[in-house]
Amino acid sequence: MNQECCWNREVIAAGECPNIGDDDKSLLSSLRRRVLEKCCDCALFKQDLVRFSESRHPLAPVFSLIHAEFQQQKTQIQSLASFLDNKTLEMRFMHELGSVLQSSVDLDEVLSVALTAITAGKGFGMNRAFLLLTDREEGVLHGYFGIGPRDLEEASQVWNEIAQNDMDLQTLAQNFRLNKLSAERAKFHNVLEQLTVPLANKDHVIIKALDGRHPVRIEGAFQHPDVPPELARLLGVDTFLLMPLISRNRRVGMIVADNCITHRTITDEDMHSLETFGFPVAFAIERASLYDKLQVELNRVTEAGKKLKEQQEVIVKMENMALVGRITSSIAHSVRNPLMIIGGFARSMLKNSSASDPKRTFIESIVDETRQLEGVLDEILNYSDSIYPTRDFWDVNQLIETALRDSADILTSLGYATGYSPGHDLQPVFIDFKQLSYCLRTILLNDIGGIGEDRTLAIFSQSGENVVTITIEDRSRHISQMELDRLLVPFSETRDLGTGLGMALCKTMLEKQGIPLSVQADEHEGLHYTIVLPTRKEEQP
Repeated sequence: MNQECCWNREVIAAGECPNIGDDDKSLLSSLRRRVLEKCCDCALFKQDLVRFSESRHPLAPVFSLIHAEFQQQKTQIQSLASFLDNKTLEMRFMHELGSVLQSSVDLDEVLSVALTAITAGKGFGMNRAFLLLTDREEGVLHGYFGIGPRDLEEASQVWNEIAQNDMDLQTLAQNFRLNKLSAERAKFHNVLEQLTVPLANKDHVIIKALDGRHPVRIEGAFQHPDVPPELARLLGVDTFLLMPLISRNRRVGMIVADNCITHRTITDEDMHSLETFGFPVAFAIERASLYDKLQVELNRVTEAGKKLKEQQEVIVKMENMALVGRITSSIAHSVRNPLMIIGGFARSMLKNSSASDPKRTFIESIVDETRQLEGVLDEILNYSDSIYPTRDFWDVNQLIETALRDSADILTSLGYATGYSPGHDLQPVFIDFKQLSYCLRTILLNDIGGIGEDRTLAIFSQSGENVVTITIEDRSRHISQMELDRLLVPFSETRDLGTGLGMALCKTMLEKQGIPLSVQADEHEGLHYTIVLPTRKEEQP
């Protein structure tokens, strides 16, 4: 039998075998390798094998079986090698991804890495991905971020850029975060706004997938009974993947991914890989979100501590000033009485003495020195009054208008509308004007939580029996009566310690003047402040 293949020659010359190229010249002198790597797949060898079978040789059937089994084993080995190569690349990719996700507490960085991994060719190779996060307070799953091209032209541009730069996953994510994060968020703004689903809507396909805790591949979305038509139109694809993000049995969010450009089939392997990828992503997102909340609380506590320190300094200063005022006032009044008697007698003696009286010069000296001491006492008493103010009769309208005028710029910048309705025939009230003005400004400018949409401050005044009542209605604040009562206790644990101390300080200042301050919280009407000012001096302690 004449053989056309070179399987029966130990050494062959270049060009005798059409399957051996320039890179395989070592096979020219290696019969074993040439037979195993080239001959078994060679068309000439197969022709030789057919002729061998037709020769009726006893070994022909056995040889054909061995050749067929060899081909099958070779195909399986090649498939296994390809599978192992893919798994090796996947393990390297997951290791690189995990190292970034485990070390980062920045939410934007985590999202950049996660979404870049889903859409990058070096990652899972999906064309587009949307992230939905769970808002437990609002009870919804809302669209938070999207990534991917809008059309084939943009996709080609992005893929060419990635191919030219040959960046690894972490570099791709950093480049995306620095240069494209804001643009991608703005690009998909309209889509993300519509990707909001109530968690209570158990019939919605996204909520079903979230409760099921496993990836779901949706095919035939436009005719799918569980897919709302508006969702299918919004995504504009017939096939997409839903990947729940679950961390410690907590529903963190959902990733919606598709191949809107290439229309590549989403395989079971894609689903299994993304499911493995979803666990570290969910944990990293939850950790980054908790870290952000912790930073907010830390900043709040730091600011509260700063305000508390400032208020403590104010209290200490006020107490010191009050003590100095009481001491100087007591001393001045104790000295003034005998000084007035001395000055009065001296001026009387001077008036009744003649110009030739030898004692007149001494009397004039006593009068001058007394007058000088009286001037010093007046300065001391004026200073005492400035640091330790005393009460007097004041006009209520002047008090309220002054407080409104001092607070107008801040209230306007915060979007508040104010109105004052004065009562008729208001009597003057006996108060410390400075302290009352401070309390009114504190009430008007308080930053208690629970701000609503109706930012209105209404002030009323009306006469009563020996009193004038000021009522302030703050319709923008909605808090419980329990929390409000705690705000009126100094150093109580509240959301904002500074606010609580400010209100408590006002209540203490008014109580020292015998002026009651009442604050009531209504869930619908807001806060109602009532201040009762006396119009008679003898009612003060």
